[in-house]
Amino acid sequence: MRRLNINLNKNKYEILIENDIIKNAGKEIEKIYQGTNITVITDENVFELYGEVIEKSLVSSNYQPNFIKVKPGETSKSLDTLKNIYTNFANKGVTRGDLIIALGGGVVGDLAGFAASTYLRGINYVQIPTSLLAQIDSSIGGKVAVNLEEGKNLVGSFYHPKVVLIDPMVLNSLPDKFIKDGLGEAVKYGCIKDRELFDILNNIKSKKDLFECIEDIIFKCCSIKKQAVEMDERDVGVRMLLNFGHTMGHAIEKYYNYENYSHGEAISIGMYNITKKSEKLGYTKLGTTEEIKDILTNLGINYTLPNLNMETLRNSVHLDKKNISGKINLILLKEISNSFIENVSLENIEKFI
Repeated sequence: MRRLNINLNKNKYEILIENDIIKNAGKEIEKIYQGTNITVITDENVFELYGEVIEKSLVSSNYQPNFIKVKPGETSKSLDTLKNIYTNFANKGVTRGDLIIALGGGVVGDLAGFAASTYLRGINYVQIPTSLLAQIDSSIGGKVAVNLEEGKNLVGSFYHPKVVLIDPMVLNSLPDKFIKDGLGEAVKYGCIKDRELFDILNNIKSKKDLFECIEDIIFKCCSIKKQAVEMDERDVGVRMLLNFGHTMGHAIEKYYNYENYSHGEAISIGMYNITKKSEKLGYTKLGTTEEIKDILTNLGINYTLPNLNMETLRNSVHLDKKNISGKINLILLKEISNSFIENVSLENIEKFI
């Protein structure tokens, strides 16, 4: 088992990475929760695959699990779905002494985490991420949120889990498009911080290659995020580097109502295209854009910017959480593994997008 300890001023928790840890979830949860009632929030697809496995593990540890199933996909990360979860909590008599488990990908993790952070002003929860993107990124660091029609993650909070249980074996059940979704975020980590990770990803030629090094990829990504979160828990400084590609990526997701492009694919398009602009503007070492294009091509990830309406894109950027008093903190590269924050006025944002 690989372990990472997140050490914050008021929160400390472990990230545990081990094959088949999902089957032993009950035993791991015993270490941090001595109550009885557990509410598992998951989506319908994940429940079909792992609902019985989790239930068996929890019952064997003398827990009484209640399952809430939401529809798969980004549209479930909404205030309507959140209200239904609150109603279920109330009808089941959930108390502040209970525990919530987020079992699923990034949508479920964000949704369940935000529900846990707000119901009764806070209930402890556990992350069990089942997608690559969630395992390397969204399950770690305490960012939880839901979307509004106006934009992504506009209603949220910082609320850390008690433990994160990562089982690389569950990734075998994912369709290729969801693997690529996570690999887009993995490329981001290589771009902003880790040349070795970038090269590992660029040498993957098959699914077999990927799964031979998947644990290393997960561990490297989690390690980078751990460092960023410990240095900047509230996302006002160095942690912003994790948003490379996200300003344009979130705009693409919203433009297509979270349907045409997955998060990882939209972020990949954002990374490539903002680097293309920053290289032309002299911020970035020549050839960096080509390196990003090559690695995305190697992994079968789209990098082509769709034909967006500039006014719509501009409006989305104005609503971006990184818009602070009329300026956007854009994440740019000096070169692969060397990133920085560029504070750009909204009047000048178009030269980057």
